[in-house]
Amino acid sequence: MRRVASGLTALATVVAMAACSPVTSQDPRRAAIPQGPEYLVFYTQGGQRQAQEAVERAGGATLANDAKLGYLTATGGGGRFVENVGSDGSVVGVSPDRSIGFAEPDAARAARRTGGAKGQAAAFPDAGALTRSGSGEPLAGRQWDMRMIGADRANAKAPGSKQVLVGVIDTGVDGKHPDIAPNFNRELSRNFVTDKPKDEAGETLDGPCEVSSCKDPVDEDDDGHGTHVASTIAAPINGIGIAGVAPGVQIVNIRAGQDSGFFFLKPSLDALTYAGDIGVDVVNMSYYVDPWLFNCTNNKADSRKEQLEQAGIITGMQRALDYARQRGVTLISALGNGSTDLGHPKVDKESPGYPVGEKKDRQVDNSCVNVPAESAGVISVAGLGPSGRKAIYSDYGVEQADVSAPGGDALDGKGAKATRSILGAAPEHVLRAAGRIDAKGEPKGADVVKDCKGATCAYYQYLDGTSMAAPHATGVAAILISRFGKPGKGGLELAPATVEDLLYKTATPKACPAPREYVYKAYGQDITQVCEGDEADNGFFGHGVVDAWKAATVEP
Repeated sequence: MRRVASGLTALATVVAMAACSPVTSQDPRRAAIPQGPEYLVFYTQGGQRQAQEAVERAGGATLANDAKLGYLTATGGGGRFVENVGSDGSVVGVSPDRSIGFAEPDAARAARRTGGAKGQAAAFPDAGALTRSGSGEPLAGRQWDMRMIGADRANAKAPGSKQVLVGVIDTGVDGKHPDIAPNFNRELSRNFVTDKPKDEAGETLDGPCEVSSCKDPVDEDDDGHGTHVASTIAAPINGIGIAGVAPGVQIVNIRAGQDSGFFFLKPSLDALTYAGDIGVDVVNMSYYVDPWLFNCTNNKADSRKEQLEQAGIITGMQRALDYARQRGVTLISALGNGSTDLGHPKVDKESPGYPVGEKKDRQVDNSCVNVPAESAGVISVAGLGPSGRKAIYSDYGVEQADVSAPGGDALDGKGAKATRSILGAAPEHVLRAAGRIDAKGEPKGADVVKDCKGATCAYYQYLDGTSMAAPHATGVAAILISRFGKPGKGGLELAPATVEDLLYKTATPKACPAPREYVYKAYGQDITQVCEGDEADNGFFGHGVVDAWKAATVEP
Protein backbone atom coordinates (compact mmCIF):
# COMPACT_ATOMS: atom_id res chain seq x y z
CA MET A 1 0.00 0.00 0.00
CA ARG A 2 1.23 3.46 -0.83
CA ARG A 3 2.66 5.53 1.97
CA VAL A 4 0.67 8.70 2.75
CA ALA A 5 2.03 11.62 4.74
CA SER A 6 0.09 11.92 7.99
CA GLY A 7 -2.38 14.76 8.31
CA LEU A 8 -2.13 15.89 4.67
CA THR A 9 -5.31 14.38 3.24
CA ALA A 10 -7.43 16.32 0.74
CA LEU A 11 -10.20 18.61 1.88
CA ALA A 12 -13.59 16.94 1.95
CA THR A 13 -15.23 20.32 1.40
CA VAL A 14 -13.93 23.85 1.13
CA VAL A 15 -16.12 26.86 1.83
CA ALA A 16 -15.57 29.74 -0.62
CA MET A 17 -15.90 33.11 1.07
CA ALA A 18 -16.81 36.34 -0.64
CA ALA A 19 -14.38 38.20 1.61
CA CYS A 20 -11.52 36.78 -0.43
CA SER A 21 -12.43 37.84 -3.96
CA PRO A 22 -9.58 37.70 -6.52
CA VAL A 23 -7.65 40.86 -7.26
CA THR A 24 -6.61 41.16 -10.90
CA SER A 25 -3.75 43.21 -12.31
CA GLN A 26 -6.31 45.77 -13.56
CA ASP A 27 -8.17 46.00 -10.26
CA PRO A 28 -7.79 49.45 -8.60
CA ARG A 29 -7.28 47.67 -5.28
CA ARG A 30 -3.97 46.32 -6.58
CA ALA A 31 -2.23 49.65 -6.06
CA ALA A 32 -2.75 49.34 -2.31
CA ILE A 33 -1.38 45.79 -2.11
CA PRO A 34 2.10 45.33 -0.61
CA GLN A 35 4.57 44.42 -3.34
CA GLY A 36 6.69 41.32 -2.97
CA PRO A 37 6.99 37.64 -3.94
CA GLU A 38 3.82 35.62 -4.40
CA TYR A 39 3.03 32.50 -2.38
CA LEU A 40 0.50 29.68 -2.32
CA VAL A 41 -0.84 29.46 1.22
CA PHE A 42 -2.61 26.14 1.90
CA TYR A 43 -5.16 26.22 4.69
CA THR A 44 -7.08 23.67 6.73
CA GLN A 45 -10.70 22.79 6.06
CA GLY A 46 -12.78 25.85 6.87
CA GLY A 47 -9.65 27.90 7.57
CA GLN A 48 -9.74 30.32 4.67
CA ARG A 49 -10.69 33.43 6.63
CA GLN A 50 -8.22 32.68 9.43
CA ALA A 51 -5.43 32.09 6.88
CA GLN A 52 -6.28 35.36 5.15
CA GLU A 53 -6.02 37.17 8.48
CA ALA A 54 -2.64 35.52 9.10
CA VAL A 55 -1.43 36.85 5.75
CA GLU A 56 -2.58 40.35 6.68
CA ARG A 57 -0.94 40.20 10.12
CA ALA A 58 2.32 39.24 8.44
CA GLY A 59 2.15 42.38 6.29
CA GLY A 60 0.92 40.70 3.13
CA ALA A 61 -2.26 40.63 1.10
CA THR A 62 -4.45 37.97 -0.47
CA LEU A 63 -4.72 38.10 -4.27
CA ALA A 64 -7.01 35.13 -4.87
CA ASN A 65 -8.57 32.06 -3.33
CA ASP A 66 -8.76 28.60 -4.90
CA ALA A 67 -11.73 27.04 -3.14
CA LYS A 68 -11.38 23.74 -5.03
CA LEU A 69 -7.96 22.96 -3.56
CA GLY A 70 -8.01 25.17 -0.48
CA TYR A 71 -5.25 27.72 -0.92
CA LEU A 72 -4.73 31.46 -1.14
CA THR A 73 -2.48 33.21 -3.60
CA ALA A 74 -0.86 35.89 -1.45
CA THR A 75 1.87 38.46 -1.74
CA GLY A 76 4.14 39.55 1.03
CA GLY A 77 7.62 40.79 1.73
CA GLY A 78 9.96 40.77 4.65
CA GLY A 79 12.38 38.09 5.76
CA ARG A 80 9.92 36.35 8.12
CA PHE A 81 6.72 36.55 6.07
CA VAL A 82 6.54 32.79 5.33
CA GLU A 83 7.39 31.79 8.88
CA ASN A 84 4.88 34.22 10.36
CA VAL A 85 2.07 33.04 8.12
CA GLY A 86 3.01 29.40 8.66
CA SER A 87 2.84 29.75 12.44
CA ASP A 88 -0.94 30.13 12.29
CA GLY A 89 -2.89 26.97 13.04
CA SER A 90 -5.01 27.32 9.92
CA VAL A 91 -1.97 27.12 7.59
CA VAL A 92 -0.50 23.75 6.57
CA GLY A 93 2.02 24.86 3.94
CA VAL A 94 3.42 27.92 2.17
CA SER A 95 5.16 27.51 -1.18
CA PRO A 96 6.57 30.18 -3.50
CA ASP A 97 4.66 30.59 -6.75
CA ARG A 98 7.74 30.02 -8.90
CA SER A 99 9.56 27.33 -10.87
CA ILE A 100 9.86 24.34 -8.58
CA GLY A 101 9.97 21.24 -10.77
CA PHE A 102 11.86 19.50 -13.51
CA ALA A 103 11.02 17.02 -16.24
CA GLU A 104 13.70 14.48 -17.06
CA PRO A 105 13.51 13.76 -20.78
CA ASP A 106 16.28 11.20 -20.77
CA ALA A 107 18.99 9.56 -18.72
CA ALA A 108 21.46 12.25 -19.76
CA ARG A 109 19.47 14.96 -18.02
CA ALA A 110 18.88 12.65 -15.06
CA ALA A 111 22.62 12.02 -14.77
CA ARG A 112 23.34 15.74 -14.55
CA ARG A 113 20.95 15.97 -11.61
CA THR A 114 21.34 12.64 -9.82
CA GLY A 115 24.63 11.10 -10.89
CA GLY A 116 22.71 8.23 -12.48
CA ALA A 117 23.24 6.45 -15.77
CA LYS A 118 24.94 8.39 -18.54
CA GLY A 119 22.76 9.32 -21.48
CA GLN A 120 22.97 9.04 -25.23
CA ALA A 121 25.42 10.85 -27.43
CA ALA A 122 25.95 11.11 -31.17
CA ALA A 123 28.65 8.43 -30.93
CA PHE A 124 26.20 5.54 -30.44
CA PRO A 125 26.49 2.58 -32.83
CA ASP A 126 24.28 2.46 -35.89
CA ALA A 127 20.60 2.45 -34.90
CA GLY A 128 20.04 -0.42 -37.30
CA ALA A 129 21.85 -2.75 -34.91
CA LEU A 130 18.63 -3.77 -33.15
CA THR A 131 16.30 -3.25 -36.11
CA ARG A 132 14.39 -6.31 -37.18
CA SER A 133 11.54 -6.83 -39.55
CA GLY A 134 8.13 -6.19 -38.07
CA SER A 135 4.59 -5.72 -39.21
CA GLY A 136 2.63 -2.53 -38.80
CA GLU A 137 4.08 0.96 -39.04
CA PRO A 138 7.35 1.60 -40.95
CA LEU A 139 9.44 1.88 -37.77
CA ALA A 140 7.69 -0.94 -35.90
CA GLY A 141 10.82 -3.07 -36.15
CA ARG A 142 12.60 -0.63 -33.87
CA GLN A 143 9.87 -0.76 -31.20
CA TRP A 144 11.11 -3.57 -28.98
CA ASP A 145 9.17 -1.92 -26.19
CA MET A 146 5.83 -2.54 -27.90
CA ARG A 147 6.70 -6.18 -28.51
CA MET A 148 7.69 -6.59 -24.85
CA ILE A 149 4.19 -5.64 -23.66
CA GLY A 150 2.26 -7.14 -26.59
CA ALA A 151 1.12 -3.78 -27.91
CA ASP A 152 2.05 -4.75 -31.46
CA ARG A 153 -0.65 -7.45 -31.31
CA ALA A 154 -3.10 -5.44 -29.23
CA ASN A 155 -3.13 -2.59 -31.78
CA ALA A 156 -5.31 -4.59 -34.16
CA LYS A 157 -7.64 -6.06 -31.55
CA ALA A 158 -8.11 -3.11 -29.18
CA PRO A 159 -6.58 0.13 -30.50
CA GLY A 160 -8.56 2.26 -28.08
CA SER A 161 -11.64 4.43 -28.46
CA LYS A 162 -11.80 8.01 -29.66
CA GLN A 163 -14.09 8.58 -26.69
CA VAL A 164 -11.14 8.11 -24.33
CA LEU A 165 -9.24 11.27 -23.42
CA VAL A 166 -5.62 10.95 -22.29
CA GLY A 167 -4.10 14.01 -20.68
CA VAL A 168 -0.36 14.57 -21.07
CA ILE A 169 0.79 16.85 -18.22
CA ASP A 170 4.22 17.75 -19.48
CA THR A 171 6.26 20.33 -21.43
CA GLY A 172 3.68 20.43 -24.20
CA VAL A 173 2.80 18.27 -27.20
CA ASP A 174 3.69 18.99 -30.83
CA GLY A 175 0.15 18.65 -32.16
CA LYS A 176 1.37 19.26 -35.71
CA HIS A 177 3.73 16.25 -35.72
CA PRO A 178 2.54 13.89 -38.50
CA ASP A 179 2.50 10.96 -36.09
CA ILE A 180 0.47 12.75 -33.42
CA ALA A 181 -1.83 15.16 -35.29
CA PRO A 182 -4.61 12.63 -36.16
CA ASN A 183 -5.17 11.90 -32.47
CA PHE A 184 -4.52 15.38 -31.07
CA ASN A 185 -7.47 17.19 -29.50
CA ARG A 186 -6.60 20.85 -29.99
CA GLU A 187 -9.95 22.14 -28.73
CA LEU A 188 -9.55 20.65 -25.24
CA SER A 189 -5.79 21.21 -24.94
CA ARG A 190 -4.56 23.94 -22.62
CA ASN A 191 -1.26 25.61 -21.74
CA PHE A 192 -1.04 26.63 -18.07
CA VAL A 193 2.43 28.19 -18.24
CA THR A 194 3.93 31.40 -19.54
CA ASP A 195 7.46 31.26 -20.91
CA LYS A 196 9.99 32.87 -18.61
CA PRO A 197 13.03 34.09 -20.60
CA LYS A 198 15.27 34.56 -17.52
CA ASP A 199 15.25 33.32 -13.94
CA GLU A 200 15.37 35.47 -10.81
CA ALA A 201 19.15 35.82 -11.09
CA GLY A 202 18.95 37.07 -14.68
CA GLU A 203 20.25 33.80 -16.13
CA THR A 204 18.63 32.26 -19.20
CA LEU A 205 15.71 29.99 -18.29
CA ASP A 206 13.32 29.41 -21.22
CA GLY A 207 15.09 31.77 -23.59
CA PRO A 208 13.38 34.32 -25.86
CA CYS A 209 9.60 34.03 -26.14
CA GLU A 210 8.37 32.58 -29.42
CA VAL A 211 5.17 34.63 -29.35
CA SER A 212 4.46 38.14 -28.10
CA SER A 213 2.38 36.93 -25.16
CA CYS A 214 5.09 34.46 -24.08
CA LYS A 215 2.31 31.88 -23.87
CA ASP A 216 2.90 29.17 -26.46
CA PRO A 217 0.03 27.74 -28.53
CA VAL A 218 -1.53 24.52 -27.27
CA ASP A 219 0.08 22.48 -30.06
CA GLU A 220 3.63 23.61 -29.26
CA ASP A 221 6.45 21.74 -27.48
CA ASP A 222 9.79 23.52 -27.34
CA ASP A 223 11.41 20.82 -25.18
CA GLY A 224 10.39 17.56 -26.88
CA HIS A 225 9.73 15.58 -23.71
CA GLY A 226 5.93 15.76 -23.84
CA THR A 227 5.83 14.92 -27.56
CA HIS A 228 7.85 11.74 -27.00
CA VAL A 229 5.53 10.74 -24.15
CA ALA A 230 2.39 11.43 -26.19
CA SER A 231 3.57 9.33 -29.13
CA THR A 232 4.27 6.31 -26.92
CA ILE A 233 0.71 6.51 -25.65
CA ALA A 234 -1.18 7.14 -28.88
CA ALA A 235 0.83 7.57 -32.09
CA PRO A 236 -1.78 6.58 -34.72
CA ILE A 237 -1.53 3.81 -37.28
CA ASN A 238 -1.23 6.05 -40.32
CA GLY A 239 1.58 4.67 -42.45
CA ILE A 240 4.35 6.82 -41.03
CA GLY A 241 6.76 6.25 -38.17
CA ILE A 242 5.58 4.34 -35.12
CA ALA A 243 2.37 3.20 -33.43
CA GLY A 244 1.52 3.95 -29.80
CA VAL A 245 0.17 1.55 -27.21
CA ALA A 246 -3.38 2.82 -27.80
CA PRO A 247 -3.33 4.31 -31.32
CA GLY A 248 -7.07 5.03 -31.36
CA VAL A 249 -7.47 7.31 -28.31
CA GLN A 250 -7.26 11.09 -28.13
CA ILE A 251 -4.34 13.07 -26.70
CA VAL A 252 -5.08 16.25 -24.72
CA ASN A 253 -2.10 18.50 -24.07
CA ILE A 254 -2.38 19.85 -20.50
CA ARG A 255 0.88 21.71 -20.30
CA ALA A 256 2.43 22.42 -16.90
CA GLY A 257 6.16 22.53 -17.77
CA GLN A 258 8.35 25.37 -18.98
CA ASP A 259 10.34 25.23 -22.23
CA SER A 260 13.41 24.70 -20.05
CA GLY A 261 11.88 21.62 -18.43
CA PHE A 262 11.16 23.24 -15.06
CA PHE A 263 7.67 23.10 -13.59
CA PHE A 264 5.74 25.60 -11.49
CA LEU A 265 3.65 24.24 -8.63
CA LYS A 266 0.56 26.23 -9.55
CA PRO A 267 0.41 25.10 -13.20
CA SER A 268 0.64 21.52 -11.96
CA LEU A 269 -2.32 22.16 -9.66
CA ASP A 270 -4.22 23.89 -12.47
CA ALA A 271 -3.51 21.05 -14.89
CA LEU A 272 -4.88 18.37 -12.57
CA THR A 273 -7.93 20.45 -11.71
CA TYR A 274 -8.64 21.01 -15.41
CA ALA A 275 -8.27 17.30 -16.16
CA GLY A 276 -10.91 16.52 -13.55
CA ASP A 277 -13.25 19.25 -14.73
CA ILE A 278 -13.36 18.26 -18.43
CA GLY A 279 -13.63 14.48 -18.05
CA VAL A 280 -10.11 13.33 -18.90
CA ASP A 281 -9.86 9.56 -18.30
CA VAL A 282 -6.18 9.15 -17.47
CA VAL A 283 -3.22 11.52 -17.13
CA ASN A 284 0.46 10.83 -17.60
CA MET A 285 2.84 12.69 -15.26
CA SER A 286 6.41 12.00 -16.35
CA TYR A 287 7.99 14.54 -14.04
CA TYR A 288 8.50 15.29 -10.39
CA VAL A 289 7.80 18.46 -8.49
CA ASP A 290 10.66 20.02 -6.62
CA PRO A 291 13.06 21.97 -5.81
CA TRP A 292 13.08 19.17 -3.25
CA LEU A 293 13.87 15.73 -4.65
CA PHE A 294 12.60 14.46 -1.30
CA ASN A 295 9.93 16.56 0.38
CA CYS A 296 10.21 16.48 4.17
CA THR A 297 7.99 18.45 6.53
CA ASN A 298 10.22 18.26 9.61
CA ASN A 299 13.82 17.80 8.53
CA LYS A 300 16.28 19.35 10.98
CA ALA A 301 18.59 20.26 8.09
CA ASP A 302 15.94 22.62 6.69
CA SER A 303 14.85 26.03 7.86
CA ARG A 304 11.25 26.55 8.93
CA LYS A 305 10.65 28.38 5.65
CA GLU A 306 11.96 25.39 3.70
CA GLN A 307 9.82 22.98 5.74
CA LEU A 308 6.71 25.02 5.00
CA GLU A 309 7.55 25.02 1.29
CA GLN A 310 7.83 21.23 1.24
CA ALA A 311 4.62 20.86 3.21
CA GLY A 312 2.92 23.07 0.65
CA ILE A 313 4.15 20.89 -2.22
CA ILE A 314 2.97 17.68 -0.55
CA THR A 315 -0.37 19.16 0.51
CA GLY A 316 -1.16 21.06 -2.67
CA MET A 317 -0.34 18.23 -5.05
CA GLN A 318 -2.22 15.68 -2.94
CA ARG A 319 -5.32 17.86 -2.98
CA ALA A 320 -5.08 18.34 -6.74
CA LEU A 321 -4.52 14.63 -7.32
CA ASP A 322 -7.48 13.78 -5.10
CA TYR A 323 -9.64 16.34 -6.90
CA ALA A 324 -8.86 14.77 -10.28
CA ARG A 325 -9.19 11.18 -9.09
CA GLN A 326 -12.55 11.84 -7.44
CA ARG A 327 -13.74 13.01 -10.85
CA GLY A 328 -12.66 9.85 -12.65
CA VAL A 329 -9.08 10.60 -13.64
CA THR A 330 -6.64 7.69 -13.35
CA LEU A 331 -3.27 9.05 -12.26
CA ILE A 332 -0.03 7.58 -13.64
CA SER A 333 3.47 8.83 -12.83
CA ALA A 334 7.07 8.07 -13.66
CA LEU A 335 8.84 6.65 -10.59
CA GLY A 336 12.07 8.61 -11.02
CA ASN A 337 15.56 8.28 -12.46
CA GLY A 338 17.82 8.48 -9.40
CA SER A 339 18.74 4.77 -9.05
CA THR A 340 17.37 5.11 -5.52
CA ASP A 341 15.45 2.77 -3.22
CA LEU A 342 12.65 5.18 -2.37
CA GLY A 343 11.68 3.03 0.61
CA HIS A 344 15.09 3.54 2.20
CA PRO A 345 16.44 6.92 1.12
CA LYS A 346 19.46 8.14 3.04
CA VAL A 347 21.00 11.25 1.56
CA ASP A 348 19.58 13.97 -0.68
CA LYS A 349 22.35 15.93 -2.39
CA GLU A 350 20.15 17.43 -5.09
CA SER A 351 17.84 19.73 -3.14
CA PRO A 352 16.79 22.42 -3.44
CA GLY A 353 17.41 22.13 -7.17
CA TYR A 354 16.13 25.62 -7.91
CA PRO A 355 17.37 28.33 -7.89
CA VAL A 356 20.73 27.11 -9.18
CA GLY A 357 23.45 26.96 -6.53
CA GLU A 358 21.17 26.25 -3.57
CA LYS A 359 21.81 22.50 -3.23
CA LYS A 360 22.94 21.09 0.11
CA ASP A 361 23.57 17.65 1.57
CA ARG A 362 20.95 16.46 4.03
CA GLN A 363 19.97 13.19 5.63
CA VAL A 364 16.52 11.91 4.63
CA ASP A 365 14.36 8.94 5.57
CA ASN A 366 11.14 7.22 4.54
CA SER A 367 9.02 10.06 5.94
CA CYS A 368 10.23 12.17 3.02
CA VAL A 369 8.36 11.77 -0.27
CA ASN A 370 8.96 12.23 -3.97
CA VAL A 371 5.95 14.02 -5.50
CA PRO A 372 3.82 12.89 -7.32
CA ALA A 373 5.37 9.40 -7.54
CA GLU A 374 4.80 8.75 -3.83
CA SER A 375 1.54 10.66 -3.50
CA ALA A 376 -1.61 8.73 -2.59
CA GLY A 377 -3.78 7.45 -5.43
CA VAL A 378 -0.99 7.54 -8.02
CA ILE A 379 0.16 4.51 -10.03
CA SER A 380 3.95 4.77 -10.26
CA VAL A 381 5.95 3.06 -12.98
CA ALA A 382 9.50 1.67 -12.87
CA GLY A 383 11.55 1.45 -16.06
CA LEU A 384 12.88 -1.68 -17.81
CA GLY A 385 15.61 -2.28 -20.36
CA PRO A 386 15.22 -4.51 -23.44
CA SER A 387 16.50 -7.58 -21.57
CA GLY A 388 13.65 -7.16 -19.09
CA ARG A 389 15.88 -6.10 -16.21
CA LYS A 390 15.06 -3.04 -14.15
CA ALA A 391 16.86 -0.18 -15.86
CA ILE A 392 19.99 1.00 -14.10
CA TYR A 393 18.66 4.53 -13.61
CA SER A 394 15.15 3.60 -12.42
CA ASP A 395 14.15 4.33 -8.84
CA TYR A 396 12.60 1.39 -7.03
CA GLY A 397 10.97 0.38 -3.75
CA VAL A 398 8.51 -2.26 -2.60
CA GLU A 399 6.06 0.42 -1.42
CA GLN A 400 6.65 2.75 -4.35
CA ALA A 401 6.87 0.66 -7.55
CA ASP A 402 3.32 -0.23 -8.59
CA VAL A 403 4.02 -1.63 -12.06
CA SER A 404 6.93 -1.66 -14.51
CA ALA A 405 7.20 -0.98 -18.22
CA PRO A 406 9.87 -0.52 -20.87
CA GLY A 407 11.69 2.76 -20.33
CA GLY A 408 14.87 1.96 -22.22
CA ASP A 409 18.35 1.29 -20.94
CA ALA A 410 21.19 2.14 -23.29
CA LEU A 411 23.55 0.23 -20.96
CA ASP A 412 21.53 -3.00 -20.94
CA GLY A 413 24.14 -5.08 -22.72
CA LYS A 414 27.69 -4.71 -23.97
CA GLY A 415 28.61 -1.08 -24.49
CA ALA A 416 26.01 1.65 -24.97
CA LYS A 417 23.52 1.52 -27.81
CA ALA A 418 20.82 4.04 -28.63
CA THR A 419 18.55 1.32 -29.96
CA ARG A 420 18.13 -0.08 -26.45
CA SER A 421 16.25 3.11 -25.64
CA ILE A 422 12.65 4.02 -26.52
CA LEU A 423 11.89 5.47 -29.94
CA GLY A 424 9.32 8.26 -29.90
CA ALA A 425 8.20 11.29 -31.87
CA ALA A 426 10.35 14.45 -31.72
CA PRO A 427 9.51 18.01 -32.81
CA GLU A 428 11.60 18.90 -35.85
CA HIS A 429 12.35 22.45 -34.65
CA VAL A 430 13.67 21.14 -31.31
CA LEU A 431 16.05 18.74 -33.06
CA ARG A 432 17.23 21.48 -35.41
CA ALA A 433 17.85 23.87 -32.53
CA ALA A 434 19.90 21.18 -30.78
CA GLY A 435 21.95 20.51 -33.91
CA ARG A 436 20.58 16.98 -34.28
CA ILE A 437 19.52 17.52 -37.93
CA ASP A 438 21.78 18.85 -40.67
CA ALA A 439 20.97 21.55 -43.22
CA LYS A 440 19.48 18.94 -45.59
CA GLY A 441 17.17 17.60 -42.89
CA GLU A 442 19.13 14.43 -42.29
CA PRO A 443 19.71 13.10 -38.75
CA LYS A 444 23.06 13.55 -37.05
CA GLY A 445 23.79 10.48 -34.94
CA ALA A 446 22.03 7.18 -34.47
CA ASP A 447 19.66 8.41 -31.76
CA VAL A 448 17.59 10.40 -34.28
CA VAL A 449 15.51 8.70 -37.00
CA LYS A 450 13.67 10.19 -39.98
CA ASP A 451 10.70 8.59 -41.72
CA CYS A 452 8.75 9.87 -44.72
CA LYS A 453 5.41 9.12 -46.32
CA GLY A 454 5.35 10.73 -49.73
CA ALA A 455 6.35 14.36 -49.26
CA THR A 456 5.62 14.26 -45.52
CA CYS A 457 8.55 13.54 -43.23
CA ALA A 458 8.67 13.15 -39.44
CA TYR A 459 11.43 12.76 -36.88
CA TYR A 460 11.87 10.42 -33.94
CA GLN A 461 14.39 10.11 -31.13
CA TYR A 462 15.61 7.37 -28.80
CA LEU A 463 15.35 8.35 -25.12
CA ASP A 464 15.78 6.59 -21.76
CA GLY A 465 13.90 7.18 -18.53
CA THR A 466 10.98 6.28 -16.31
CA SER A 467 9.45 9.19 -18.22
CA MET A 468 9.36 6.78 -21.14
CA ALA A 469 8.07 3.87 -19.03
CA ALA A 470 5.03 5.67 -17.59
CA PRO A 471 3.31 6.33 -20.96
CA HIS A 472 3.36 2.59 -21.73
CA ALA A 473 1.28 2.03 -18.59
CA THR A 474 -0.91 5.02 -19.49
CA GLY A 475 -1.57 3.52 -22.91
CA VAL A 476 -2.56 0.18 -21.36
CA ALA A 477 -4.90 2.03 -18.97
CA ALA A 478 -6.44 3.75 -22.00
CA ILE A 479 -7.11 0.35 -23.60
CA LEU A 480 -8.84 -0.86 -20.42
CA ILE A 481 -10.98 2.29 -20.21
CA SER A 482 -11.87 1.91 -23.91
CA ARG A 483 -13.04 -1.65 -23.32
CA PHE A 484 -14.81 -1.35 -19.98
CA GLY A 485 -15.73 2.31 -19.64
CA LYS A 486 -19.32 3.51 -19.64
CA PRO A 487 -20.65 6.69 -21.30
CA GLY A 488 -19.98 9.72 -19.14
CA LYS A 489 -18.43 13.16 -18.99
CA GLY A 490 -15.90 13.65 -21.76
CA GLY A 491 -16.81 10.37 -23.48
CA LEU A 492 -16.23 7.19 -21.45
CA GLU A 493 -15.75 6.77 -17.71
CA LEU A 494 -14.20 4.02 -15.60
CA ALA A 495 -13.48 4.45 -11.91
CA PRO A 496 -9.74 4.91 -11.24
CA ALA A 497 -9.83 2.14 -8.61
CA THR A 498 -11.22 -0.24 -11.25
CA VAL A 499 -8.59 0.81 -13.78
CA GLU A 500 -5.88 0.22 -11.18
CA ASP A 501 -7.22 -3.25 -10.33
CA LEU A 502 -7.41 -4.20 -14.01
CA LEU A 503 -3.92 -2.82 -14.69
CA TYR A 504 -2.52 -5.01 -11.90
CA LYS A 505 -4.64 -7.99 -12.93
CA THR A 506 -3.36 -7.88 -16.51
CA ALA A 507 0.29 -7.21 -15.62
CA THR A 508 2.73 -10.09 -15.99
CA PRO A 509 4.24 -10.91 -12.57
CA LYS A 510 8.01 -10.79 -12.47
CA ALA A 511 10.04 -11.96 -9.48
CA CYS A 512 13.09 -10.28 -8.03
CA PRO A 513 16.38 -11.35 -9.61
CA ALA A 514 18.37 -14.10 -7.91
CA PRO A 515 20.32 -13.09 -5.98
CA ARG A 516 18.23 -10.10 -4.90
CA GLU A 517 21.37 -7.96 -4.76
CA TYR A 518 21.54 -7.17 -8.45
CA VAL A 519 24.88 -5.81 -9.62
CA TYR A 520 24.92 -3.36 -12.54
CA LYS A 521 28.24 -2.93 -14.32
CA ALA A 522 28.63 0.47 -15.94
CA TYR A 523 31.69 2.45 -16.96
CA GLY A 524 34.03 0.35 -14.88
CA GLN A 525 31.89 0.53 -11.75
CA ASP A 526 29.72 -1.98 -9.93
CA ILE A 527 26.40 -0.61 -8.69
CA THR A 528 24.34 -2.86 -6.40
CA GLN A 529 20.58 -2.45 -5.96
CA VAL A 530 18.52 -4.72 -3.71
CA CYS A 531 15.05 -5.97 -4.69
CA GLU A 532 12.56 -6.60 -1.86
CA GLY A 533 9.17 -8.31 -2.01
CA ASP A 534 7.72 -11.37 -3.71
CA GLU A 535 6.71 -12.15 -7.27
CA ALA A 536 3.25 -10.66 -6.76
CA ASP A 537 4.60 -7.28 -5.64
CA ASN A 538 8.24 -6.25 -5.37
CA GLY A 539 10.45 -3.20 -5.47
CA PHE A 540 11.86 -3.69 -8.99
CA PHE A 541 8.74 -4.66 -10.95
CA GLY A 542 5.79 -3.82 -8.70
CA HIS A 543 2.74 -5.95 -9.50
CA GLY A 544 4.37 -6.88 -12.79
CA VAL A 545 5.13 -5.69 -16.31
CA VAL A 546 2.15 -3.98 -17.94
CA ASP A 547 0.64 -6.06 -20.73
CA ALA A 548 -1.32 -4.46 -23.56
CA TRP A 549 -2.31 -7.79 -25.08
CA LYS A 550 -3.83 -9.04 -21.82
CA ALA A 551 -5.60 -5.71 -21.42
CA ALA A 552 -7.02 -6.17 -24.92
CA THR A 553 -8.24 -9.70 -24.25
CA VAL A 554 -9.02 -9.98 -20.52
CA GLU A 555 -12.59 -10.93 -19.68
CA PRO A 556 -14.64 -8.41 -17.68
